[in-house]
Amino acid sequence: MPETIDRFRSSTWGWLRGTLAGWLTVLLCLVGIGLLIVAWKWLANLATTYELTEDRLILHRGIFARSIDEIELYRVKDIRIDFTLINQWAGIGTIAIASSDETTRDGPLVIRDVEDARARREKLRLLVDAARQKRRVREIDVGHDDF
Repeated sequence: MPETIDRFRSSTWGWLRGTLAGWLTVLLCLVGIGLLIVAWKWLANLATTYELTEDRLILHRGIFARSIDEIELYRVKDIRIDFTLINQWAGIGTIAIASSDETTRDGPLVIRDVEDARARREKLRLLVDAARQKRRVREIDVGHDDF
């Protein structure tokens, strides 16, 4: 089995300090309602773990009923990273991965509230390039012109 290079989850603490919804939740904690929202967000983040190996991005989902899904890195077409102003201040970001894999058939895989998002995106990009070279695969965009 390939060695795990990185293993991470969306960050509840990052969400609290790095999003407007997080700050509003902190204010609601003063009333007591916010604690329920934090607990819900923590459980949602606990339910999904992302594991990065040299060949795959593996998604472990669920708490009681678990599922494992993989994206072969050579199939990744694009890696996008988004930051709001508050995200930048908190050091978190949102990574969106588009691929030709069935996992992303309905749209890109979006990983929110990722700590060290820039470094993780760069590592993922380098691993995608290495996986393509290893399999001798190239990404070709095929389009048509409407004249």
